[in-house]
Amino acid sequence: MSDIASVLKHLTHGVYVVGVADGEQTNAFTAAWVMQVSFSPILLALSINPKHSSYQLLKKSGVCSINVLSSAQQSMAAHFGQPASADKMAQGTWKKSVTGAPILQESLAYFDCEFSHEISAGDHQVVICRVREAGQLSAEGKRAMNYNETGDMDGSSDLYS
Repeated sequence: MSDIASVLKHLTHGVYVVGVADGEQTNAFTAAWVMQVSFSPILLALSINPKHSSYQLLKKSGVCSINVLSSAQQSMAAHFGQPASADKMAQGTWKKSVTGAPILQESLAYFDCEFSHEISAGDHQVVICRVREAGQLSAEGKRAMNYNETGDMDGSSDLYS
């Protein structure tokens, strides 16, 4: 399996911070498995472990934000890749979106989304979200971070079976 794990790093996909909220309760997590799946309506898919506390917030509220990180935001990706904690949302500047999901103001761009449906996929759920609003925040002169730039930050090399 180690050959497969190393070759998977060649799949191109970005690194995102997904913000979730249910009323005043908020959280955010790093995600690398996000992609557009439809033009009409505009739908994005994200993969999330159903054991993750953010999954419960997303299911309860039905909203999330997908915030695009720049290649210079490695520490932010690492911070939001950690388990939920009381002060996790203290990093970054957050603004409430139209749907109520938290938007990371330091990100390159964001998508404000509503839950549409989900599909079981191995040890994760693929959540399909309808984009309600999107915006570019600080993209001038910056490029989006690619997952292969994060090395083994997420510890994924230990997860392949």
